[in-house]
Amino acid sequence: MSLKTDLDDAVSKIFRDPWSVTKGTAVPESTDLTLANTGRTLEAAVLYADLAASTALVDASNPQFAAEVYKTFLLVSARIIRSNGGTITAYDGDRIMAVYLGPTPCSNAVKTAFMINWARINVIQPRMSAQYLDNHYVLRHTCGIDYSTLMAAKTGVRGANDLVWVGRAANYAAKLSSESSSTPTWITQRVYDRLTDWAKFGGNPREVMWKPMQWAAMNYTQVYCSDWHWSFS
Repeated sequence: MSLKTDLDDAVSKIFRDPWSVTKGTAVPESTDLTLANTGRTLEAAVLYADLAASTALVDASNPQFAAEVYKTFLLVSARIIRSNGGTITAYDGDRIMAVYLGPTPCSNAVKTAFMINWARINVIQPRMSAQYLDNHYVLRHTCGIDYSTLMAAKTGVRGANDLVWVGRAANYAAKLSSESSSTPTWITQRVYDRLTDWAKFGGNPREVMWKPMQWAAMNYTQVYCSDWHWSFS
């Protein structure tokens, strides 16, 4: 069988076959789904944490230093995600994706983003600067968060496959993570409306931690951004 014939048959089968989709209450493993048209739906918050200006970092630095920046940012983000009940679903170069379920998924995702911001300032940057006295690189990042119904499906080929997440939250969170790192946490109106008070108000006296913005890249949709952080020990 030729490669063209093989691809024609495989693509036709995907478009032709019916779907078997079930509702879930936990993030599925890759082994829970098949390469056939099977899916799992969830109501969830999605967080993307993205290292800012990584292309400039790679262009201006030696590979070892750039790799250390990637590794420390992704390690810190991953551990903070897990500490707040998130499930890591993908690494994509210089960014990480996580899914949050449970009674307060949006607030837990926001706490994660605030903790990543604090760790960037108080953990990664000081240790980087202490190790490289003559290097003035400043690490910056952005977290994007949205909430929606998602469907997980298995994609790829046998021996090389992974889950793909289809739904508004995955796309919007990824797009928001490309917004300005001067306010490192960006959320949609759907997320803002679901925040508990401890994820919406801070300080003494208490104040709203969020600034409303019109998202120009998405037809001036209402979103919110914040430069707050959440300290931890």
